[in-house]
Amino acid sequence: MTLAQAQHGFLSPTGVEIAFLLVGLVTFGAALVTVTTRQLVHAALWLVVTLGGLAVEYLLLTAEFIAWVQVLIYVGSVVVLLLFGLMLTKAPIGRSPDADSGNRWAALTVAIAAAAALVWVVVDAFRTTWIDLDGPAAGSTKVTGASLFQNWVLPFEALSVLLLAALVGAIVLSRKAKADDAPAPTLPGTRTNQADKEGAR
Repeated sequence: MTLAQAQHGFLSPTGVEIAFLLVGLVTFGAALVTVTTRQLVHAALWLVVTLGGLAVEYLLLTAEFIAWVQVLIYVGSVVVLLLFGLMLTKAPIGRSPDADSGNRWAALTVAIAAAAALVWVVVDAFRTTWIDLDGPAAGSTKVTGASLFQNWVLPFEALSVLLLAALVGAIVLSRKAKADDAPAPTLPGTRTNQADKEGAR
């Protein structure tokens, strides 16, 4: 162990650790804005910042493959699909009162419980797992890709079906809205109400 390694500790973080902390704070703030804003378009754009921050965190952890998967699948596909659905359904650009259901405390309670359960599951699963940071890399892009598309292929397929269902639902809602806004057709030889009013005068 060198002198620099011996002096490194909790009170003397490296530049990568400081960058990781700062990016994590920005990502956490963007996630909070995503779930608290009442403007749907702004929520989708802040979601882009959140997912991009996670990609940067993966890069700082030297997980380049996972970082690019994050960018290509989530930022490049999921968020674009969300914006496409918002445009099809003619979502309001400004503040939307319908975006607030009035159950903020119930939603906050569920979110805290879900976060606590997730943290407990992850800590319990990796309690005895130790990684030698000074040793060689534990996995390569080939190993990671094989693990993702062999052991986790079902979640990927389920996500694609979910995205397709969301896109079809947005198209159906947009067509229904157009049908409701269209004026009622008038039969030949009949007069409209406005014509009847003018004739009565």
